[in-house]
Amino acid sequence: MNATTTRGALLAALACVLVGGSFTANSVLGDYPYAGGQFLRYALACLLLLPAAGKGAADRLRALTPRQWGRLALLAAVGMAGFNLAVLAAERTAEPAVPGVFVGCAPVVVAVLVPLLDGRGPQRTVLYGALLVAVGAFTVQGWGRTDGTGIAFSVCALAGEVGFAVLAVPVLRPLGPRLLSAAVCAVAALESAAIGLLVDGGGWLRRPGGVETAALLWQAVVVTVVGFVCWYMGMQRIGAERATLFSGLIPVAAACTAPLVGTGAYGLPQAVGSALVGLGVALGSGVLRRAGGERRSPGRAFRGNGRPESRGVRVPGRPE
Repeated sequence: MNATTTRGALLAALACVLVGGSFTANSVLGDYPYAGGQFLRYALACLLLLPAAGKGAADRLRALTPRQWGRLALLAAVGMAGFNLAVLAAERTAEPAVPGVFVGCAPVVVAVLVPLLDGRGPQRTVLYGALLVAVGAFTVQGWGRTDGTGIAFSVCALAGEVGFAVLAVPVLRPLGPRLLSAAVCAVAALESAAIGLLVDGGGWLRRPGGVETAALLWQAVVVTVVGFVCWYMGMQRIGAERATLFSGLIPVAAACTAPLVGTGAYGLPQAVGSALVGLGVALGSGVLRRAGGERRSPGRAFRGNGRPESRGVRVPGRPE
């Protein structure tokens, strides 16, 4: 891999590790209103991201078409607010491992869906790597008790995880990672407030306690601000297909941090699953390619949608 691809892989990996570690923070927010917590998280993240959005941010936002704004709204609804709601709903009748297993299949879906939407066939190495990542995620988490409702909401969670990557592809180039993260956080905050008012009425928002405040700050500052920007910067460099491979690190990170708070153990299945995820990521991202096999010609790099472009040529509309 060249320097651009390596940086993209490291950024995507860091983002997914941060998300995986956030499940520890989620465990202390069980009594806090869901929509209110999401509103606080995304509103604070938006305020922190706006100063880093760069010059001309307002002009770039005004230049978006109604269709692109609709995509941003769908991205926030499906990949952020909807994803979290689906996971919580699934866990009412299913053990947490069940939605985790379905979400672990996201690399396979993205490896097939993104090329089809782009008018090309799936890359075999990426697809094989995605299958290994999915098997590794299943091995790490195992399977648990569930019913039809739990499975249905787990499928919705899978759709949300896929949507978080796929829906962002057309708007990543004109906005850039920082402004895109700020924009979707603003939209997600508004959507969360609307959900809270409709579902919980006046009780949708309350003052969090000390531990809840720390958890919400972690989610807003570390997981959302740092995690989202790293994720979209990584996706910009290596494409949605390869970036989503690293989502297999989410259950691995969750399994590694669970013993720290006494909510799980790290044993042989977790070690084997972690190794499979690592192997799948290495295969799909190109680390294990043989010398001279499927290697890009010198002077070629990947744009955010997976298509090659000449190195050093600025893509119109992409902030540098």
